[in-house]
Amino acid sequence: MNLYPAAISNTMLCSAVLIGAVLGSFYACAVYRYIAGQTLINPPRSMCPDCGHQIKWYENIPLLSYIFLKGKCSACEVTISHMYPVIECGSILWAVLLLFAYGPSPLWIMYMFFGGLMIVASFIDLKTFILPDIITIPGSILAIPCAALFTNLGWEGAILGAGIGGGLFWSLRLLYRGLKGIEGLGLGDVKIMFMIGALAGPQNLPLVITVSAFTALCSGLIMMVVDRKREYGSMIPFGPFLALGSMLSILYAEPFWIWYLQG
Repeated sequence: MNLYPAAISNTMLCSAVLIGAVLGSFYACAVYRYIAGQTLINPPRSMCPDCGHQIKWYENIPLLSYIFLKGKCSACEVTISHMYPVIECGSILWAVLLLFAYGPSPLWIMYMFFGGLMIVASFIDLKTFILPDIITIPGSILAIPCAALFTNLGWEGAILGAGIGGGLFWSLRLLYRGLKGIEGLGLGDVKIMFMIGALAGPQNLPLVITVSAFTALCSGLIMMVVDRKREYGSMIPFGPFLALGSMLSILYAEPFWIWYLQG
């Protein structure tokens, strides 16, 4: 018996899980190497950052290797960062949810690509407070034609969304700096909003920004409760919350607006 919607077969679901896992492993590698100042091709093989042990192929199977190794390097037994399974699980979840939302379509491929960019950028931002130009600039450039060609936004909607998203955050950045004399939003947030705005379009941008701001506020309050030493106004990276708002919009904006307008 097929437990999934009629358009989604078990084979499609398994394929989405496999693709999500493999891409998640690549995303985690990209995050680690960027933070470590390495490139995707140098060093040619992944290694333990503590002892230099070269990772064997069977130690690099997404999720399974982490479980079998009990989260430790096989050579020195230092703890492997939880970032790896978290990113891999996130990538699998993204692939599966997109499959249910769009089926095996060009939109699935497009949103897998941009979702991957946002996952990598988010984890780099969490670690470094930087949204890398190598992700945000190409992503912004590609988002407009992709959204124009593969969604119902068209060129006008994609360009308008990018302009409003990036322009709004650029204005907020200047306003905050003028009022407070310090940076409240980084340029990386502005650049990634060009990409997010193009994908969301002007109609869904308010939804993206509202969800992003709300989740950032809730996370900040939770961190203040957990860490009593954290002061009000302490910086938190906003990129991950923008990515979360964008990804939720990609998945659920259409059913949300249908529910809202009918209610």
